[in-house]
Amino acid sequence: MKQALNLAIRARSHNDVPIGAVIVKDGKIISRGENQVQQKNNPILHAEIVAINKACKKLGTKFLDDCDIYISLEPCAMCATAISLARIRKIYFAATDIKGGAVLHNAKIYDTDRHLWKPLVYQTPEYADESADLLRNFFQERRKKKNGE
Repeated sequence: MKQALNLAIRARSHNDVPIGAVIVKDGKIISRGENQVQQKNNPILHAEIVAINKACKKLGTKFLDDCDIYISLEPCAMCATAISLARIRKIYFAATDIKGGAVLHNAKIYDTDRHLWKPLVYQTPEYADESADLLRNFFQERRKKKNGE
């Protein structure tokens, strides 16, 4: 999870929402992703999507059913669905996202019968505050810049 948080910090450095993700297979990181929405002007380049793309390319497969993903924030509906489509085995995330999260909140993607693949989901509360603080500070700074402070 610490690696995902480091990637979130890197995303912040290029003005993207600070979210990072790593995919692990057999105890080793096989791919990393950070939000690149602003950097590449592409609304779907969330950290999870970037990490999934890299993992699939590296392994030469569309299914990652023997992999786990570590994310600094609860996935949104798009990313939760992509995780299901990639058949990732387990999700570990740090901070919950009451507004945009779709695993424990809002759509609760895996609570429906719509997904054929439902990963096991774990929150890692020991990293929740660090991730939440990173996001909170990012948006406070963004608001200050917007208001000319």
